[in-house]
Amino acid sequence: MDTAVMEDYLKTIYECEREDGPPVGTSAIADVLSVTAPTATRMLEKLAEEDLIEREKYSGVELTDHGRAIAIETIRHHRLLEAYLVEHLDYEWEEVHDEAERLEHHISEDFEERIAQELDHPPVDPHGEPIPNADLEAPAETDVDPLSACREGDTVVVASVRERDAETLRYLEAEGIVPGRELTIADITPVGTYILECACDSRQLPESTAERIYVRSAGAGEDALSEEVPGL
Repeated sequence: MDTAVMEDYLKTIYECEREDGPPVGTSAIADVLSVTAPTATRMLEKLAEEDLIEREKYSGVELTDHGRAIAIETIRHHRLLEAYLVEHLDYEWEEVHDEAERLEHHISEDFEERIAQELDHPPVDPHGEPIPNADLEAPAETDVDPLSACREGDTVVVASVRERDAETLRYLEAEGIVPGRELTIADITPVGTYILECACDSRQLPESTAERIYVRSAGAGEDALSEEVPGL
């Protein structure tokens, strides 16, 4: 079995479980990985044979403990690489995802630890996403919601940005919609456009982008993670 492909599937299942809970449907996995449903089904059968997932026909799949550990390790590699690329190689936050995708499958545990030490063990990556620790414990889920779940008049702080489209990320950075920034939802138009007040200026976001920005209540206290985003 191709290790890189296996890790991509396990990581995808982990992220889908994180957002929507298990079980994860084959079509959802295929959509994320841009493969056909039959291709995804064949790979899921192999993962089940290796005891990396539990698979129930017509229901979906769920990671086993072994599969979850591999997924978390791959995510740790990815997010540390993103942080390193921004901090030391002057990459922009919209560039690092694809680069880390290519590298995450090929670094050793020693190299991973050296990166972590060089960066002084950062808690989050450049997009505000938590970096799993060396013990491969799943990052604690903080009290965050997508911006699209908020209401007009809410004041929130950006916790993380799960958008990966480069053009959208460039726009968000230019508009100051980055982890740690306080926003007030001034209006939500009938077509789903979010009008945001940020540092006395107005910004607009479509609902599809608001769904990928995770926020916490501004009254919930400042979380240290949002203040230590590499490169921002």
